[in-house]
Amino acid sequence: MRLANGNIYMDYNATTPIDPRVIDAMEPYYHTHFGNPSSNHSLGKENRNAIDLARERIAILLECKPEEIIFTSGGSESNNMALKGIAARQSHKGQHIVVSRIEHPAIMEVVQYLQHRGFRISYLPVNSEGVVNAEDLEEIITSKTILVSVMHANNEIGSIQPIRELADIAHRAGSIMHTDAAQSMAKIPVNVIDLNCDLLSLAGHKLYAPKGIGILFKKEGVDIEPLIHGAKHELGLRAGTENVAQIVGLGMAAEIANHELEEEMGRMQNLRDRLQASLKQAYPGIRINAGNTARLPNTLSVSFDRLNALDILDALDQVMVSAGAACHSADGKGSGVLEAMHVPLSYQLGTIRISLGRFCKEEDVQLASAIIIENVKKMLPD
Repeated sequence: MRLANGNIYMDYNATTPIDPRVIDAMEPYYHTHFGNPSSNHSLGKENRNAIDLARERIAILLECKPEEIIFTSGGSESNNMALKGIAARQSHKGQHIVVSRIEHPAIMEVVQYLQHRGFRISYLPVNSEGVVNAEDLEEIITSKTILVSVMHANNEIGSIQPIRELADIAHRAGSIMHTDAAQSMAKIPVNVIDLNCDLLSLAGHKLYAPKGIGILFKKEGVDIEPLIHGAKHELGLRAGTENVAQIVGLGMAAEIANHELEEEMGRMQNLRDRLQASLKQAYPGIRINAGNTARLPNTLSVSFDRLNALDILDALDQVMVSAGAACHSADGKGSGVLEAMHVPLSYQLGTIRISLGRFCKEEDVQLASAIIIENVKKMLPD
C-alpha cells in the first residue's frame, strides 16, 4: 500500500486501514442515523435494525448464530471477558487454566492477573515452527481444568494452531475452549464449527474495520460472568449503549470478507512467497520463521543473524514494517515467541515482520523488496 507521502505500508498485522466501503457504511450513523438503539421510536428502531444486520453478517462469516455474537470494544476486552468470565463462573469446578507460551499480552496479562487470585496456569510449549503439540495438552489437562485458551494464528510469525484438535481434548476433559482469532480473521477461514471452540475473540481493526470495536463469540449454553455490569445491553453480557457506527462498520467488514476472502488469500500468499524468495536469494543465511508449517498467507517473519531489527527499521524509512519480534532489542532481550521456539538470540534480535494486506499491490512489494535488500546489504559486515 503506497501512502500519500510515498511510503509503503506493510504492517497489516499491527493494524489495517479502514476499507472505504466500511467508511461509507458507517458515515450515516455519525450524522443522520444517530438514535439510541434502545429507544422505541423510529430512529431508535433504525439503529437496532442496523446492529441486528451487523450481527447477522458476522455470524455468517463465523458460521454461528447471531445471538452468539457479543459486541465489545476490541480484542483485549473480548479476551478479558472470556477468561475472567469463565474463571468467575467455573471456579467451583477447578482453578486450572491452560494457555500456550506464545499468546498475545491480551491473554498473558489476563492469566497473570488470575494467577495472583489463586488460579493455576499451565503453559503449552511450541515446536521450532511455533506450533503447539496437542499431545502436550493431553498430558497436563485434568478434571480441574476449566479453560484452554490458544490463539488461532500467531501475530509475530503467523503460525496456525491445531485449534480443533485442542478443542476436542478440552471437551473430553469437560473444559471450555477459547481462541483469540484477532490475527486470523479475514486472512484465512475462521469457522467456529470447524474449530469446535466455545469462545472466540476478534478485533475490528485487524480486518479493515475501525479501532475500538470487536466481538466475542460465545457458544449457546456457555455461561460467563459479564465484565461490565449495568443495563441489559448485548444479551445482558456487556452493559453500555452500543457503538452503532462502529458495529455497522465491523458488519460491513465481515460482509466484504465473506465475498473476497478466498481470492485475497491466494493473492496474499503469492505476493508473500515472491517476497520471501527474493530475500532468501539475496541472503541465503536468512531465517524464515514458521516457514515449514501452516501460516497466515500474508505474514513473513525473517531473522538476520547479528543484526539489530531496530537498526534495520531506521534504515527502511520508506518501508513500514515491524520490528515485531525484536521489540525489546534495545535492552538485549529477544522475542518471547522466538525464545519459545528456541531461536538463537542473535537471530531473535535481527527479526522483522512483514505483513501484507488488501491494498498492497505487486509493484509495492517489488519496490519494498529492493529497498530492504539494498539497505540490509549496507549493514552487513565486510
